[in-house]
Amino acid sequence: MAGTAGGWAAASVAGLLTTPKSSAAQPGAKTVFELRPIGVVEIKNAENRLRIFEEFQEGLLGLKDWSHVLVFYWFDQNDTPEKRRILKVHPRGNKSNPPTGVFACRAPFRPNLIALSTCKIRSVDGGVVIVEAIDAFDGTPLLDLKPFTPQDAPAADTVRVPGWARGGP
Repeated sequence: MAGTAGGWAAASVAGLLTTPKSSAAQPGAKTVFELRPIGVVEIKNAENRLRIFEEFQEGLLGLKDWSHVLVFYWFDQNDTPEKRRILKVHPRGNKSNPPTGVFACRAPFRPNLIALSTCKIRSVDGGVVIVEAIDAFDGTPLLDLKPFTPQDAPAADTVRVPGWARGGP
């Protein structure tokens, strides 16, 4: 990671502001949302670190009291105009899985490349959160962290998934 948090963020988020700005009051109007990374994923020596930029570290207060955290990040290494237009895929890149809309699977191809992982927290020290595992690359920009609360999880007997999704990733 080169430069300051602000410099890194500006370089990494340049592609996020591509929608023309217009009035949100108009039906069907497009609105631009500006996202600023709060940190970066670091994967070193099999350790998964969420390094939070100094200006946001105060927001980590109390996170160590939680067992899991929802990590929102940007699929920055998968960002091209062509890939953002892909709306139907074979889940998990497996041609034996049926064609499925990107909103019905967890494909990395999406109109907005927002990703989400639920991670077990190992430790919180200063501006670094060490998590057990995360489905992200080293250098991936972090967008937000939210503690996982058990009441947000549906009861296991109410969850329904298609056949191709059973059995893990």
